[in-house]
Amino acid sequence: MEESKPAAATSGNSQTNRSDSNAIEARFTDLCKNGLSLHENTCRAAMNLFKETKNLLSANVLTIGSGAVEETERFWFAFVLYSIKWLSQNTAERVQQGDNKFTLCQILRAVKLNIVDFFKELPQFVVKAGPVLSNLFGEDWESRLEVKELQTNFVHLSLLSKFYKRAFWELFITSNANLDKNPDASRATDPVLKYHRFGWLLFLALRVHAFSHFIDVVTCTNCFVSILAVLIIHVPTHFRNFNLHDSPRFVMKGEKGVDLLASLCNMYDASEDDLRKTMEKVNCLIEDILKKEPSVASECKTETLGNIDTDGLIYFEGLMEEPSLSSSLDILEKDYDDAIRNNGELDERLFINEDDSLLGSGSLSAGAVYVSGMKRKFDSLASPTKKISSPLSPYRSPAASNANGIPAASNSRMAATPISTAMAMAKWLRTFISPLPSKPSAELQHFLSSCDKDVTNDVTRRAQIILTAIFPSSALSEHCVARSLRGTNLMDNLWAEQRRLEALKLYYRVLEAMCTAEAQILHSTNLTSLLTNERFHRCMLACSAELVLATHKTVTMLFPAVLERTGITAFDLSKVIESFIRHEVSLPRELRRHLNSLEERLLESMVWEKGSSMYNSLIVARPALSGEINHLRLLAEPMPSLDAIAMHINFSSGGLSTNSPSQKCETSPGHVGSSILGQNGDTRSPKRPCTDFRSVLVERNSFSSPVKDRLLALTNKSKAPLQSAFASPTRPNPGGGGETCAETGINIFFGKINKLAAVRINGMVERLELSQQMRESIYCLFQQILSQRTSLFFNRHIDQIILCCFYGVAKISQLNLTFREIINNFRKQPQCKRQVFRSVFVDWSIAQHNGRTGQEQVDIITFYNEIFIPSVKPLLVEIAPVGTSTKTTQIPDAKNGNDSQSPGSPKVSPFPSLPDMSPKKVSASHNVYVSPLRTSKMDALISQNSKSLYACVGESTHAYQSPSKDLTAINNRLNGTRKVRGTLNFDGLNVGLVSDSMVANSLYLQNGSCMSSGAAQKSD
Repeated sequence: MEESKPAAATSGNSQTNRSDSNAIEARFTDLCKNGLSLHENTCRAAMNLFKETKNLLSANVLTIGSGAVEETERFWFAFVLYSIKWLSQNTAERVQQGDNKFTLCQILRAVKLNIVDFFKELPQFVVKAGPVLSNLFGEDWESRLEVKELQTNFVHLSLLSKFYKRAFWELFITSNANLDKNPDASRATDPVLKYHRFGWLLFLALRVHAFSHFIDVVTCTNCFVSILAVLIIHVPTHFRNFNLHDSPRFVMKGEKGVDLLASLCNMYDASEDDLRKTMEKVNCLIEDILKKEPSVASECKTETLGNIDTDGLIYFEGLMEEPSLSSSLDILEKDYDDAIRNNGELDERLFINEDDSLLGSGSLSAGAVYVSGMKRKFDSLASPTKKISSPLSPYRSPAASNANGIPAASNSRMAATPISTAMAMAKWLRTFISPLPSKPSAELQHFLSSCDKDVTNDVTRRAQIILTAIFPSSALSEHCVARSLRGTNLMDNLWAEQRRLEALKLYYRVLEAMCTAEAQILHSTNLTSLLTNERFHRCMLACSAELVLATHKTVTMLFPAVLERTGITAFDLSKVIESFIRHEVSLPRELRRHLNSLEERLLESMVWEKGSSMYNSLIVARPALSGEINHLRLLAEPMPSLDAIAMHINFSSGGLSTNSPSQKCETSPGHVGSSILGQNGDTRSPKRPCTDFRSVLVERNSFSSPVKDRLLALTNKSKAPLQSAFASPTRPNPGGGGETCAETGINIFFGKINKLAAVRINGMVERLELSQQMRESIYCLFQQILSQRTSLFFNRHIDQIILCCFYGVAKISQLNLTFREIINNFRKQPQCKRQVFRSVFVDWSIAQHNGRTGQEQVDIITFYNEIFIPSVKPLLVEIAPVGTSTKTTQIPDAKNGNDSQSPGSPKVSPFPSLPDMSPKKVSASHNVYVSPLRTSKMDALISQNSKSLYACVGESTHAYQSPSKDLTAINNRLNGTRKVRGTLNFDGLNVGLVSDSMVANSLYLQNGSCMSSGAAQKSD
């Protein structure tokens, strides 16, 4: 406890604080008036928000940036101004009056911050200042702030700029030999650099005029491929880095010459139909904006069109010649200046300004991709066979020069990139899904008609309504999409219709496979219970739509948008992910990883948020928790009926017809539930909008899911009927055992949580170099907390509980391990988010803390001392090592709670079996991966005929040879030219490598025996 300060000192500190506060306000005012020259109304609004949040600034100095006062101040200034720019009312009127015309880039340059650091720290401001922003700007402030969209847009553009740069310099060569010596002077004179800039500005003009500003990656890539076609047609041939006569890139040829668009589609996995439509937009934009006269290419005689099939191509005379080129660049620059001035977003020209410090150099995530080096996380997990050629990636010539910053390749193939992966997934949709019928197949129709009543019309009508809500046309966007983005349509009609069809066909395909599997389990084709379940169908539609969105890498429909549009919750969706992956055998690896990472995200935090339907099951399975669940108002609100959603989107002409628009909430036939429990899974408990603790940043997409391929070893549970997962929580479990469906569902859910925690605990233990006994104790404590102190998870992240378990066990074991060391190691975990240890939910009224009331976000140490230890002390004492004396000063007294373990709770189990490690890439220049191989698997994987091709841990390549010579031998085999029993064909199907399914199975091997917990209990 701190000692009391003298009254005089307190008075002096108060005067000092007031003086510092006035000085900060003066600096902020100077920034607004002089640094940014803001309008008086904007200055007044900014100062008002700053004063409202000033106390939060002083309280959170150490949690933002590096913790330096001056740096935190600059961050806070930027946060306030950004919020004012995006949340001020009547923005359009202010723009017309000349007010509010400042951009994010101007703000960051004025406060000397970069974009990456800004987006990294912004969540802290959003969490801390959320109540103030809600009071000032309304409850919808978070969606209007558009942090997720802007950050994802930034990451996508970073990837696209690298894709464009790489593709451009593979096709064209610079004419200036002094580029490296004097780059600034060279940029002004080198025509090829002007061509490069022209292409990027043309792309930005397309985003402003032809497409929605926040468009998906696949559409953006099609834009770039179209622009590359325009450049190939118009750039003088002596700047080409290829020869059309013998280039292995342009392989699509006919009698009239090279089919340029088809060849580019082959190189970049683009759709030729989409590319031709995009080309039309590009040509129209050149004609309308640059005022160039189009000509039919077949009628033009120019060197650049030589050996090209000109059918369907347009040529613009003098487009790439001076002074036309400079004039076009000026027009495009001015056009973009006008656009950026009005919307105030990022100046996207900075991506081709090599020396622009505003970009920053750190790592910023958006889904599975990262800005820093554009390194995909799954590179370290990919199969050793993944030396990928087209169609996954564009062709690389062996003779490609590295003079332009693109390293020469020794092989015509290269590893996949985020852009090429997105294009490959889009090709999967075109190849496997698009050809399918847009109505139920004959087999699915048989299942639908075999129910107690034919539900075909219900299924097709529901799919139409839900998918229209997820993919609204532009006419519907402003009505059914909360706060459309800056006056631009979220999706044009054609794009939305295409995505609806893709999701619909995928839904029917997987639904048929699931019905077939259910019929085999139940030995009946009457699947009425499943096929009449509203919640099940919405989850399936949401999962299908999410995969389509993930394939195209959209910006405007980031997860969990599909949950909000369909009215389901994270807990609902988690029930179908396993079955969806299992029943769609053609699903690409990337999309499987996406669903696995989504499940991790659901388990770690989203199912614990306010409004999750998990609480509606938990209140049945654990009645003792009902008091706290009701006090915190955690129960999900009723799911909006299908008719209500149909009415919401029925603003377009020719909208959907509904049967009973007055119906407020659908009910399941034969099931009537209470206001808390609702009905059978079809009408109960969906998600209400919850912005209390959800991160505004796009989550890190982790591919090392502990539930990958869904507990394949538990064959007895994988064969359970799917319909039981969506049955009424109070209904007896069809599998027997005397449990209700709620109890069974919660126990399965808790098992998944324990498995996820085991993976994360194991990673932390390895980083901290702790003993296996510590690992067992930490995992044991976590399991006991989940079972007996379940309320500690409410409104929190499971990593917050894991961190506290580490420190608590270290404390009781008298291990010299500080919280700082634990947090520093947690930062290195792939799933780490700063808000996990900086913002922990606390309800002081439940904690019965003297003198403190209400709800608050506190740091992890405060949560540990004030909430965690008082609740967990008895559990910690039980796991104290033999001979350890537990002092009451080390562990405060625990309070008596209502979280007693119910009779059906799962027992504490020993630490589960986990794979030793994932394959790691060990060479920057070669696609070589290394992974430990279990002895039990060695004989099965390596036959005598192929054994000489592999080096296994603990096995020498030659008898009595040292490890160093073994490594030398391996390197010689990899790098040498001598053939050893033929060339190693890593693209073959029959080589003896570890398969994905075997790796997945290894995740869920069950322990052969249970270990007894023999830790002695020590009294205080």
